[in-house]
Amino acid sequence: MQMPEKNKLTIAVSGLNAIDSPGPGVAVIRALREAKSFDVRIIGLAYESLEPGIFMHNLVDKTYQFPYPSAGVDTIMERLMYIHDKEKIDVLIPNFDAELYPLIKLETELKEKGIYMCLPTMEQFEERHKINLNEFGKKYGILVPKSKTINDIGEIYKLKEEFEYPVVVKGKYYDAYIAYNVDQVKTFYNRISAKWGFPIIIQEFIHGMEFNVTGLGDGTGKTISAIPMRKQYITDKGKAWGGISISDKKMLELTDQFISLTKWRGGFELELMKDKENKFYLLEINPRMPAWIYLSVGVGHNIPEALVKLALGKNVQPLGDYLIGKMFVRYAWDMIVDMQEFQTISTTGEL
Repeated sequence: MQMPEKNKLTIAVSGLNAIDSPGPGVAVIRALREAKSFDVRIIGLAYESLEPGIFMHNLVDKTYQFPYPSAGVDTIMERLMYIHDKEKIDVLIPNFDAELYPLIKLETELKEKGIYMCLPTMEQFEERHKINLNEFGKKYGILVPKSKTINDIGEIYKLKEEFEYPVVVKGKYYDAYIAYNVDQVKTFYNRISAKWGFPIIIQEFIHGMEFNVTGLGDGTGKTISAIPMRKQYITDKGKAWGGISISDKKMLELTDQFISLTKWRGGFELELMKDKENKFYLLEINPRMPAWIYLSVGVGHNIPEALVKLALGKNVQPLGDYLIGKMFVRYAWDMIVDMQEFQTISTTGEL
């Protein structure tokens, strides 16, 4: 299948929710709209009828409802082919962790149909899981907090033998809470397992300052971009609602180490904690671009644009220096939407 050379690309993007724990989709689309190397037609992929990106017609040209990852690869493939027949998708950018497993499986098949992606390999995706973080740290020489997976509520009472409180209680894909005693661990265990299933991860709590790095690896070990950010404002869900780009040699070296040793392909976000001894602990690796990815455009690195070029097999060089001291401040506003539009997406699955 020949790769598209046209200057206008049709790009399908998921993650159109923009709630207090927003998906990256709207930020990714804003970056693509500002790409200098191509123009875009944006196809939104939505799971729910009230995802705000559906109704942002200045950003999204057409939206289709999309099956949840739990529906399985056959259902996802069938829906993608229906959309592809209508829209001729060139590049697909999934923005949720849970989407990656079925789409990595479908990558070769989709490429044969003319839909290109820039995703980590299945091995890369699996080994960076929160449940595998201890082994990941040992393998690549990166400091990580001690962690343990549990599948039974009875195991909670044994945690005091291995951990000091507080501890962090995490779901396999999403959600993290700080627990200061056994009762709080039980509460968060039940809350997360009811929503995301098992296992539940118990992680050592590292006292310090939280940082994030977003970036892009080309799959050969080369760092195309790495943008460190210090969180300035954090919601009660632990999400950055404001942050500032910084320069930190240790963070950039750690990111280069991660990319060069794993040969990471695609976008990512590293969640880091700097302790009082100025050591960085890797708390989590998110295998896709974060919701604050638009900051990369603000500092001079359009990571979504570079990711599209990598997906299409183009030679992409490191993006170089970036601006330090640029802030993002997230805000919410009310859109006025015609009820007819909501009914259309709800009943036909398209808008």
